[in-house]
Amino acid sequence: MAAEAPGLARAKARKPARVLRAFVASAAVIPLVALVAMVAVLLVEALPAISYSGFGFFTSGVWDIGSLYSNAVRTGGVLHLVGAQYGALWLIVGTLESSALALVIGFPIAYGAAVTIAERLPRRLAAVLSLCLEVLAGIPSVVFGLWGVLVLGPILARDVYPTLAKLPDVPVLDVFRGEVGSGEGLLTAGIVLGIMIIPIIAATTRDLLRQVPTAAKEGAEALGMTKRETFKTVQARWIRSGVFGAAVLGLGRALGETIAVALVTGSEIQNPTNIYDTMTTIAATIVSQLDSALTDPTHLAVKSLAEVALVLLLITLIVNVAARLLVRRSARDVALPVGAGL
Repeated sequence: MAAEAPGLARAKARKPARVLRAFVASAAVIPLVALVAMVAVLLVEALPAISYSGFGFFTSGVWDIGSLYSNAVRTGGVLHLVGAQYGALWLIVGTLESSALALVIGFPIAYGAAVTIAERLPRRLAAVLSLCLEVLAGIPSVVFGLWGVLVLGPILARDVYPTLAKLPDVPVLDVFRGEVGSGEGLLTAGIVLGIMIIPIIAATTRDLLRQVPTAAKEGAEALGMTKRETFKTVQARWIRSGVFGAAVLGLGRALGETIAVALVTGSEIQNPTNIYDTMTTIAATIVSQLDSALTDPTHLAVKSLAEVALVLLLITLIVNVAARLLVRRSARDVALPVGAGL
């Protein structure tokens, strides 16, 4: 009995470690299980809509649940209302356009703010601005939406957009020409989304800059580089993989943003005729069309929303996979960046 006591004690001591390993392994699998379950549920719910709309779901821009005052009919084994049509073309286009605008507007500002906070400002002032970034990141999206539709949109339509609409009719600048509207539309949505993703990208980039080894920067300066050359050759190369990741985080929020976009776009399922025109996105359409979809006794409208949600999920996955490939490619040969620009 006495000889068994040490072995028993060791077994008892190892039990918490085994439990911890099992818990960690289970926790690592949970995100994968959640993703697979989400895709499976959306796919099962969307199957009738996929069968009904076919490939026309991606080529048509008409979204109409049909006549609620007529009897339901069956087409291809799918029960639907008379005149029901579901096309997500303009939803997909609006989602991609507004997200691209947000990245074009927000990324340079966020990157510049991160560099300024991390490299140029005194420590106390940098701490204050960093706190402002964190607070901005925590503001609910509905607040951004209300501010955009009640304050920013009218100001832009009155004081900014008329000037932009008068820019020369030349390539690049001609995108701003057209009727400016009331402040709800594609450009306003891009600006609001750009402001929303600034703190995500800026805070991540700032933390990356602070992790660059001091020895690498001092070594570059010892070689005779200026601060600008040091940043370009050492710090920018050191953090570029992380910056790609930060941009994807911001893009992911822009792609999936719902209530703020629904408030500032006008929620019109159409192809905008110019950059100021009303439009909508996939996420905004789901939240704005859900009430009317629930009135469809055949439930095809809800299943079509599930299909468009599945499309948004696939777009997000494609963007993230492409970003990982870019990050992996850009991360090559940056372990020792000092001297790479010489």
